[in-house]
Amino acid sequence: MQRLIFEPEHDAFRDSVRRFFRNEIEPHTGRWREQGHVDREAFVRAGQQGLLMLWAEECYGGAGIHDFRYDQIVMEENWRHGDAGFYVQLHSNLVGPYIAALGTKEQKARWLPGAVRGEKILAVAMTEPGAGSDLAGMRCSAEDRGDHWVLNGAKTYISNGQLADLVVVAARTVAGQRHAIGLFVVEAGMEGFRRGRRLKKMGMAAQDTSELFFDDVSIPKGNLLGDPTKGFEALMRFLAKERLVSAIDAVALAQTAFDLTLDFVRQRKAFGRPVGTFQNSRFVLAGLRAQIDAVQTFVDQCVLRVNAEQLSSELAAEAKLVATELAGRVVDDCVQLHGGAGYMDEYRISRLYTDARVMRIFAGTSEIMKEIIGRSLGLDERRVRPS
Repeated sequence: MQRLIFEPEHDAFRDSVRRFFRNEIEPHTGRWREQGHVDREAFVRAGQQGLLMLWAEECYGGAGIHDFRYDQIVMEENWRHGDAGFYVQLHSNLVGPYIAALGTKEQKARWLPGAVRGEKILAVAMTEPGAGSDLAGMRCSAEDRGDHWVLNGAKTYISNGQLADLVVVAARTVAGQRHAIGLFVVEAGMEGFRRGRRLKKMGMAAQDTSELFFDDVSIPKGNLLGDPTKGFEALMRFLAKERLVSAIDAVALAQTAFDLTLDFVRQRKAFGRPVGTFQNSRFVLAGLRAQIDAVQTFVDQCVLRVNAEQLSSELAAEAKLVATELAGRVVDDCVQLHGGAGYMDEYRISRLYTDARVMRIFAGTSEIMKEIIGRSLGLDERRVRPS
């Protein structure tokens, strides 16, 4: 399907991005999956190519591009020709914007240039062992000691956790107030900050996911992002874009799985004819083609809404819900069409199958997305009571 949201300059950019992922990322992906993380050099190479934090202003070393379609292209090409473990979208589109939107001029000058160059890898720490989607239930705390803050607590399932040089940590700043959350930038090497296990996962084997621990970490006042009691509001505001990023990733995964499978059924033969010529194969792929095109069109429109600053949390939840559920259906059908080969890890479709499963969980589960959408319909149980 021709995607009408892109202009010729976007197509030219996509060509250069595709070359980068094919030449600089794809050749290393097998080794990265074995070692459980990407090389730091991958971020540096992406920075040298100008592919990190495209939105960053020129004074910080960025390109100053405020057109989310370019970011979308980077994410899509990473799925198609790179690896899910190279979690460049977290660095560029999820964590960097916290610093840009909430940071002072001094903070942005201190942290953004290194992040744009890929020399400072970013992470965000929200999830805790006892609090997942319920961010207001976090127990990690920060105490104001006058000239500094003292941070205590633990976080888990943190992407880029082992590699990160800068971690934006969410912590409670007022005891007993669920929404009184502060955001603190913890830097590698700070006393009391330690990294736990690199967690083994079902999929995304090259994505560094870890536990983080904070034991009386002294945080300078200059490492607080914004108001120390308004961090929860910031998290909610940024989560809409994070969920759209998940939707972009999910459709890109679905399209990649579809392309691999279409090529496979054209070449693989059974009973003397290509597998793709059987009616079942044609019908399955025809149905998937229609579904992918429909969801892709919706996600593309959400990207345009980001450009127009009109993406609501409800619409982002809809996009994440339909895109991640679609990815699960597509990759399952595509494994089936591969037959026994689909169960073998040497075939990429097998790895995509396990990579896809987490998409219905992170950035808010499908069930949480339905809650958000349902409440937007006026079906909040606090407001709707039976007569």
